[in-house]
Amino acid sequence: MKIILLGPPGAGKGTQAKRLAETLKVPHIASGDLFREHQEKNTELGRLAKSYMERGVLVPNEVTIRMILGRIESPDCSRGFVLDGFPRSIEQAQALEQALSKKKDKIDKVLFINVPEEELTRRLGGRLICRICQTPYHRESSPPKRSMLCDRCGGELYQRADDTPEAVKKRIQVYAAETAPLVEYYKREGILEEINGKGPIEQVGKALVGAVRD
Repeated sequence: MKIILLGPPGAGKGTQAKRLAETLKVPHIASGDLFREHQEKNTELGRLAKSYMERGVLVPNEVTIRMILGRIESPDCSRGFVLDGFPRSIEQAQALEQALSKKKDKIDKVLFINVPEEELTRRLGGRLICRICQTPYHRESSPPKRSMLCDRCGGELYQRADDTPEAVKKRIQVYAAETAPLVEYYKREGILEEINGKGPIEQVGKALVGAVRD
């Protein structure tokens, strides 16, 4: 199964993509992880991506696409994969489609985790991260045992700049303008399944697995 997971920031894509990939026994491919991996290995693509990121500008589509296509051509992806964070635009979706069609292959399903805006704002606005081990917490749903201190390593917890109320609102607006059109694109392709992402992690996970196995 070759699957794409779509959803707004705060929908839980990363968590659900990992769980789904483990269930299906296929690789979980996250664009953010790929960027970090290429930079750590100091590859040509990693250096190129870093040059844009250091200037505070978006990495061009062609660089991201080359990274993703290189990864899905790896032997461990022959049985399928779960894509998380890619595609982010119609252009990227079409590039992926063209690359797969050359191998007489295609995306089997696109799963869209739909969460209302007010719930996204609540989730993202309450998120805390440990400065040392990066363990995530939430002020309401998964608070630390001691105020603003990590249960795992005792490190200080903080709120990321992009999780402040103003930043959250902006992130949702950017998503709606740039990435949401993909939902309509894949609906027209007839491969999109919408999942209610408002419930508990286990419930959403079961719905995703059920949609894949239908």
